[in-house]
Amino acid sequence: MQRVDEQFKNRVYDIVAQIPKGKVMAYGQVAAAAGAAWAAWEVGQIAHTGLSDLPWQRVVNKSGGLARGYPGGFEGHKKAILADGVEVDPDFKVDIEKLLWYPEAPGQNSLSL
Repeated sequence: MQRVDEQFKNRVYDIVAQIPKGKVMAYGQVAAAAGAAWAAWEVGQIAHTGLSDLPWQRVVNKSGGLARGYPGGFEGHKKAILADGVEVDPDFKVDIEKLLWYPEAPGQNSLSL
């Protein structure tokens, strides 16, 4: 049974493409922004099989942990994210509270106050 469709994948690609250098998003956060908050695992699978020219190094787990499945494992992920200017601690984690990025949602500023 397929849990996500091509539209979801394309939304994931669009979101990951927008993550600015020096910032990160969590897999679940990407999934929620793409319309399926339950699909964090699927975002990881899309990262493994999807478009390779996207900045996947900017996607981490909810604790800021790097991905074992990244090309080259933890060290490969660390090298790629260091190139973005992001510090990585000895446990292969980034400061997610400081670096978390939120994409702008369509219409999010449309409510009058």
